[in-house]
Amino acid sequence: QVQLVESGGGLVQPGGSLRLSCAASLRSFVNYGMAWHRQAPGKQRELVATISSGLRTTYAESVKGRFTISRDNGKKTVYLQMNSLKPEDTAVYYCNVMSSNIWGQGTQVTVSS
Repeated sequence: QVQLVESGGGLVQPGGSLRLSCAASLRSFVNYGMAWHRQAPGKQRELVATISSGLRTTYAESVKGRFTISRDNGKKTVYLQMNSLKPEDTAVYYCNVMSSNIWGQGTQVTVSS
């Protein structure tokens, strides 16, 4: 059974940084695109960033220039480096195997002073 386990969330002040990790128990991880999504209270889940098997990345306009997605295929892990955090970045962040119904349990990120 494939599992995705997120970690790295927490409480941070505006302007601060966090790095999220998503460890995958996925055979042939290298062949899959991965994504980070987030869901704020009362809002729909939104796509934040993607990274393809070929390391091509895409970002939501709201996070461009602040967030960076990356992956370590040897560790079967995808990362989301979040800088210059804003209160509106507060959400539960989920990783996902693209084009699949495989999701992690989520990790809470709260940006507040």
